[in-house]
Amino acid sequence: MIGVIFIAVAFGMALRKERERPLATVGYLVELFPESLITILHWIIALVPFAVFGIVANIVGTEGFAPFKALGIFVLSVLLALAIQRGYYLLRIRFGSWVRPGELLRGGRDALVMAFSTASSTATMPVTYAVLKGRVDLREQSAGMGALVGANFNNDGTALYEAMAALLIAQMIGMDLSFQQQLMVVLTSIIASVGAAGIPEAGLVTMTMVFTAVGLPVEYIPVLLPVDWFLHRCRTAINVMGDMGVSCLLDGQYKERA
Repeated sequence: MIGVIFIAVAFGMALRKERERPLATVGYLVELFPESLITILHWIIALVPFAVFGIVANIVGTEGFAPFKALGIFVLSVLLALAIQRGYYLLRIRFGSWVRPGELLRGGRDALVMAFSTASSTATMPVTYAVLKGRVDLREQSAGMGALVGANFNNDGTALYEAMAALLIAQMIGMDLSFQQQLMVVLTSIIASVGAAGIPEAGLVTMTMVFTAVGLPVEYIPVLLPVDWFLHRCRTAINVMGDMGVSCLLDGQYKERA
């Protein structure tokens, strides 16, 4: 009930800002709703840093700095896991396609840098396609399938991060996950990562699906916010590298000559 009241008050405040706006037609009324929603979202974005500060202060006040030591180990663990994943991609490219890993990294560095800076595989998609076709010299069909389709479905870095985050929170609250629950974490992480690549920080939203599947409290997800900004960019770069790797594998072990 309190949530409904807050939503009603927020919409009332947003609509009050539009009280001088004429509502001559139904079209004006329809346009008013999304604009009011965007106004509320801007307020939420402005309040998020204060909310994160409150959550962090509450954790420090009740449990000390021990959880943040675990968070630092978590960051190093995620970076190590992403590095292993990167090595796996390069090995597959080396033995499964005609492209050499070094050539791919040199030719695709613009896409990797843009993925890290924007934290969005979808925003990077045109650059990924351009470098695969223009610099790496893949066939148009291979570059298109890996870059354009893979940007929405091939998000291994996000799936890895969400699974590791679930295990971190489980260990932090002393909850032992059975083998079946860990398997459920893996499956739901893969499902939740599909389609989330186009929205920055969407991993935190889809993570609720992973937590709910195994009974983890979703109120611990904001604990990850202080480090998610950096890790999100790292896993997005790995997502894009995975897309480029799929394109190379689709192109085959022998380069087609015109």
